[in-house]
Amino acid sequence: MRSEELAEYIESFLEYLLDVRGYSETTVETYEIALQQMVEVSHYYEEDGISVLDITPFRFKIAKNHKKTIVKKLSAVRSFAKYLEDQCQMNIRLIADESIKVPQSLPKPIEEKYIEEVLDKANLEEKLLISMLYGLGLRISELSGLKLEDIKEGWVQIHGKGNKVRELPLLDELQRLITLYVAQKIPKKFLFEKGNAPMNTAQLRYKLTKLFKEAGLKVTPHQLRHSFATHLLNNGARIADVSELLGHATMATTQVYTKLGSTKKMQEYMKAHPLAINKV
Repeated sequence: MRSEELAEYIESFLEYLLDVRGYSETTVETYEIALQQMVEVSHYYEEDGISVLDITPFRFKIAKNHKKTIVKKLSAVRSFAKYLEDQCQMNIRLIADESIKVPQSLPKPIEEKYIEEVLDKANLEEKLLISMLYGLGLRISELSGLKLEDIKEGWVQIHGKGNKVRELPLLDELQRLITLYVAQKIPKKFLFEKGNAPMNTAQLRYKLTKLFKEAGLKVTPHQLRHSFATHLLNNGARIADVSELLGHATMATTQVYTKLGSTKKMQEYMKAHPLAINKV
């Protein structure tokens, strides 16, 4: 397989991710960067009727990257190879695609009191922005694309990753904020708009981070999603329900939040148990 042919296959793969799999443009761009880096240095040839893709040079090239970055780049290459097999009926063999272990970091939720303090000082738009992310556990991209027609009485329909749709119940306070905001701002199609277009993720993220920064806190939209999940689990919600609300494909993805809860319990235990208390 020549480099020109490989480049054409990559182009069709990226279109497949965008049009068929419903990946976001940002995710597809990440895949494109990884695959272009791979193509520049890797070896590809035919051997006994099998297309061989040797990414050994690529592994050396990215060896100094952060482990999580390496994992993402290798995942992009594996997805591409699977696409060639499944969609293009090619017999392909990857060389040097061995996995590496990455320590799973726990999400850092924001304490409820800090969220409440910021909400008390926020204007209507800011309150709705925080409440949609924290009250529903939305991804920032899902909030950016949320249409008015998807908000029903007491429910909201979210179009998530891979064109998956989930129905989320609206808290009474959230329904009240939406009603007030729509009456005041009169958006035409999307809940958050600027001009005739939806506010993009960068615009929403800027508003949020600026708001928390004024309160002396460094907070990202994804931290509010983490907080949504962690606070639900800490207050007795079932992991299966939280997983469904978050739109996770499997409960294994949600499992990390239970580890966070266990860490908190251990810390409380170490502070409270008589044998753990320093005696004077």
